[in-house]
Amino acid sequence: MFLFADVLVAEIEKKITETFEVFDRESNKSVDVREIGCIVRALGCFPAEAEVQKLLEQIEVEEPGGFVHLEHFLPVMTKVLLDKRFQPIPEDVILHAFEALDENKCGYITKDDLVKHLTQGGEPFTQEEMEDMLAVALDPETDILHYRDYRIKLVVDETKTFPFNG
Repeated sequence: MFLFADVLVAEIEKKITETFEVFDRESNKSVDVREIGCIVRALGCFPAEAEVQKLLEQIEVEEPGGFVHLEHFLPVMTKVLLDKRFQPIPEDVILHAFEALDENKCGYITKDDLVKHLTQGGEPFTQEEMEDMLAVALDPETDILHYRDYRIKLVVDETKTFPFNG
């Protein structure tokens, strides 16, 4: 007789395997270690890059900078999903973060201020990440981020990212 937990684990493992296979370009049940963050995020988790590195420490990796095999990734990622780790940031927290960056409390952040805040301190954006964000975040006519509107684009509907988060 199957228990609900066994069915849940089987469904989670199936979803992890399917997602892993999307990134398995050689169809040999292994992926480049640099793909792990993308796979984790594709499964509805939102770890910081430092958290991805900690995950990799738990997974056996073939040679530094090498490949990760599904058999080593599966148990670690199954536990992450069962423990509901790396949940999305709630909308109110996103709004408060933008408000903290809005030194003049005017409801927007200039491009220069945004670049300064996101490339210095904390987990800084790379140049490519910065360009990608600016392309979608800034008003094209004013080069200003109206964060009350933009925050809606950042909110994640957990029921649509991964069905086992609920």
